[in-house]
Amino acid sequence: MRNAYLKTLYKLAKEDKNVLSLISDNGLIVYDDFKNDFPEQLLNFGMSENNMVMAGCGLASCGKIPFIYTISAFLAFRSFEFIRVDACVNNLNVKIVGIGSGVSYGYLGPTHHSTEDIGVLRVLPNLTIFSPSTPLMAQKVTEQAYKIKGPVYIRLGTNNEKEFYSENYNDNIKKLNNIIDGKDFYIISTGSIAYDAFKACQKLNENGYNIGFIDANCLKPFDSETLINLSKNCKNFIIIEEHNIISGLSSIVSDVIAENGLNCKVYKIGLNDVFAKGYGNHNQVKKQNGLDYDNIYLKIKNILENK
Repeated sequence: MRNAYLKTLYKLAKEDKNVLSLISDNGLIVYDDFKNDFPEQLLNFGMSENNMVMAGCGLASCGKIPFIYTISAFLAFRSFEFIRVDACVNNLNVKIVGIGSGVSYGYLGPTHHSTEDIGVLRVLPNLTIFSPSTPLMAQKVTEQAYKIKGPVYIRLGTNNEKEFYSENYNDNIKKLNNIIDGKDFYIISTGSIAYDAFKACQKLNENGYNIGFIDANCLKPFDSETLINLSKNCKNFIIIEEHNIISGLSSIVSDVIAENGLNCKVYKIGLNDVFAKGYGNHNQVKKQNGLDYDNIYLKIKNILENK
């Protein structure tokens, strides 16, 4: 997804000189083309994320469109106050791009994990939150973020995520995307882990189940309307997220169901009020926390068999 984002940002910067890329030492190599072709549109703030956010807000107040890019844990947690006060209170046109969503930086441990960022940031008024699941969606949400006049947060994976959308996809990315129709259960997922959930859904359907799959690329504003419509025919939802189930996608779905009096059951697969344990590559850390493909498949199967 990161590469899809960078290609899209390059295209936007080429077409609009007001588009700026702000980085904090990370991404120097992957930004080589951008630096060579648009040197005046790239600003490196070093390891100074808070200053980068403040400067981005200042640039936005002058009519620029800054895309602020660094590790999502450093933005969502370290720079929260600056995102809140400078960007969101003033409703400024800044785009905050966090890479390494979930446990992508498995070797670096909890300091670099982004498993609470959705909950931390979705409480902020004026902020749109995108959580793309595939490279094509990373491209689409970047294009959409450019069009939005106001603060946007984009959380990106960095692990060569696989595609499950067709190239001619042209739906509204702010809507929940019904990838596989289902009857008995619907799986809803977001971010890098969505591909594992998608494959698990396919395999279970091959084994005789009738399960749908929904991809949520936009978490705020959340598409409550589609969820309400789905609940008319399906009363069971399984939420799969590479995030704490407290305040993440599970909480968002649960809120919609409770607030609208829907007679539905929500099953949650994610980090249950814990920090991710273990070290290793992305898949190894997911496995240590029961969030790899094999564990997701078995957990869903157990839910279906014990309903």
